[in-house]
Amino acid sequence: MTSFFSHRLRPSRALGALGVAALLSGTTPAWADAIRVGVSAGPHAEIMEVVGTVAEANGLALEVVEFTDYVIPNEALANGEIEANSFQHQPYLDNQIQDRGYDLTSVGLTVLFPMGFYSQKVDSLDALPDGATIAIQNDPTNGGRSLLLLASEGVIGLAEDVGLAPSILDITDNPKNLNFIELDAAQLPRSLGDVDAAAVNTNYAIESGLDPLKDAIAREGTDSPYTNIVAVRAEDRDQPWVKTLVAAYHSPEVKDFIAERFQGSVVAGW
Repeated sequence: MTSFFSHRLRPSRALGALGVAALLSGTTPAWADAIRVGVSAGPHAEIMEVVGTVAEANGLALEVVEFTDYVIPNEALANGEIEANSFQHQPYLDNQIQDRGYDLTSVGLTVLFPMGFYSQKVDSLDALPDGATIAIQNDPTNGGRSLLLLASEGVIGLAEDVGLAPSILDITDNPKNLNFIELDAAQLPRSLGDVDAAAVNTNYAIESGLDPLKDAIAREGTDSPYTNIVAVRAEDRDQPWVKTLVAAYHSPEVKDFIAERFQGSVVAGW
């Protein structure tokens, strides 16, 4: 079992204020045991800090636990090391449930990160040379998402009825003879110097200093089916704190923060 304490743990500002108030007053609030919410570093973590402030005002303390990959947050949730997570879209959760047997469920929509392709060598997908090397994610849902974006731009053709998780084996037309390599999603921004183009999830793009609106050479539209979610263990879906957490996320304060902070590179999905 991998403990979440092996990853960067950052209590929300709301929890910090709560702890100080409790120490000064000599009392312990009824909800002093915080709900631990796993997030990926970057935008998800920033947004959850604001959610924590709103949740505190409604009687719920949050502890924000940051992870550096897309695999451990669901493992930590399934093992009871955290109570909820906010980092993934529904197709990814569905794939994790199928592959690993997790008894997890979505309880609310969060944000959409339109994914993009980035390059240090060309300024459009049309400009990719013959035999170009393209880096995509090594997990089925995000890698498939990247292939679907390439297909929507006419760069490759995919077999019919591939759904939301096509693989490289489903490519039926490759007129530029593109070579594909699969990497961990967090490593893709660092691969840009070594490949002709790479698909980068928006949270990792922002964290690495890329501007999704200015730097992407191709980008998903906002009608993407990959809106992110809050997930919990199925046994907890009806717990009162779940409703409070989702309501805090869907608050006007959080929506305004997303619009102002990310300027359209991250979009409220509810």
